[in-house]
Amino acid sequence: MKSLDHPVPPGGTIGIVGGGQLGRMLALAAARLGLQTCIYNDTPDAPAFQVTQQAMDAPYDDLEMLAGFAEVCDAVTFEFENLPAHAIAHLAERVPVRPGAHALAMTQDRLTEKTFVEKLGLKTAPFFDVTSADQAREAFAKLNGRGILKTRRFGYDGKGQAKVMSADEAVKAFERFKSAPSILEGFVDFSCEVSVVAARGADGAFAAFDPPENIHEHHILRRSSVPSRLSGAQVEDAKLIAKKIADALDYVGVLAVELFVGRDGALLVNEIAPRVHNSGHWTIEACACSQFEQHIRAVAGWPLGDPSRHADAVMENIIGAEADAWESLAKGGALHLYGKKEARPGRKMGHVTRLKGKQP
Repeated sequence: MKSLDHPVPPGGTIGIVGGGQLGRMLALAAARLGLQTCIYNDTPDAPAFQVTQQAMDAPYDDLEMLAGFAEVCDAVTFEFENLPAHAIAHLAERVPVRPGAHALAMTQDRLTEKTFVEKLGLKTAPFFDVTSADQAREAFAKLNGRGILKTRRFGYDGKGQAKVMSADEAVKAFERFKSAPSILEGFVDFSCEVSVVAARGADGAFAAFDPPENIHEHHILRRSSVPSRLSGAQVEDAKLIAKKIADALDYVGVLAVELFVGRDGALLVNEIAPRVHNSGHWTIEACACSQFEQHIRAVAGWPLGDPSRHADAVMENIIGAEADAWESLAKGGALHLYGKKEARPGRKMGHVTRLKGKQP
């Protein structure tokens, strides 16, 4: 197996599994640092293929192709978490994979993730394992009259989730999910949602961006704004939560921790994403070192960059047919279009970031 005793030098190759918009922006950040990328994606029309030096199109569980991919890479990372665990383990036997398989496995299963967070002494919504209709009914009886049933695996942007207001609704949602192993969470009466996007280096160094406040529409992130309404003390507490999680996972790279802010000011962990995150896109324009550059630095074994913010910012997603108005969007801020050929309802086609004022 290749080792990473020394940082990947300029001219080296970072492998990225997944060729969506996150892979695309990671490749652009790597190029800025003089690093090359090789993108591995399971379809030939990946947006990231447009901006990389090397591209491979094959199924994510094609072990022979993955071995060839490892051969051309000095280090490997991934842009989304719903990957076959055995495929990542196969890669890790041949080339350093950052973050590692442990962090990936921990965050692929909502029950495993919530249990891990709880054992760290961090707050979450109440949650219960649901593997049968009877368990769904029993779990709902322990809640305060409403909850959210989520499949334990493969959910994002609201997929695999259902609000439930009765035991019968919980059972019907479980059956609608084809009895897939699920988790029933208590509903949190929160004042707002925020996230911490942070990085941990191979040497244990930690750097967190300011937490943005996030607004969702139809379970999809609509906009992220910095600064958030959090107090200075809450900001530091949020960053400490992310550090505690990153240290416990021996994490290398950027991760995001989504938080509910309770009416009483308490911070509750909602989800962990083991990758760069939609709510951190504003860092490209508002910070000297973006989340994408920060992730590449960590994966390559470089020193972490400065996460401090030099301007207030609002990042707004461009969803579906909204991308047709690209000309007017281009006048209103820093426009990023992802090169996707088809604008489907609910599909993230790009984003625009507007800076609101420089910091002293």
